[in-house]
Amino acid sequence: MKRLATIALILPALLVGCQEGASSSQKFSTGGDPTDSPCDRVVSAIGYAGLMLEPKGQEERQNFEDALIGRLAEVHGITLQFGPALPGSLQEDVRTVKETTAGLSSNGVPKERQVALLKQYRVAADRIEAGCA
Repeated sequence: MKRLATIALILPALLVGCQEGASSSQKFSTGGDPTDSPCDRVVSAIGYAGLMLEPKGQEERQNFEDALIGRLAEVHGITLQFGPALPGSLQEDVRTVKETTAGLSSNGVPKERQVALLKQYRVAADRIEAGCA
């Protein structure tokens, strides 16, 4: 009986310790195949967001609806997690994608700012896609 009581008292402390370690890791995205290359992960996220974008040159017509903002937030998280592992020649573009998607994935950003960020994002995202090909 004492053994059972001891286990009952220790178990919550052990579980809290495990939870703290798991939550402190720098994990920004979930899912995907763990064997995917960083390029595959970032390019896939860029492509997924791109499905909702107006054609290039028509950024002023873009509707920054919640679904698109969510996809751009996903690009942001995946780029935070996997971007540092992309080739060195792409690191400036990785920084640009991180910065632009930080703004693009926020509600309340004025339309003019969203359009400017989207134009910057597209240039850097295109370079990443080409550099990872």
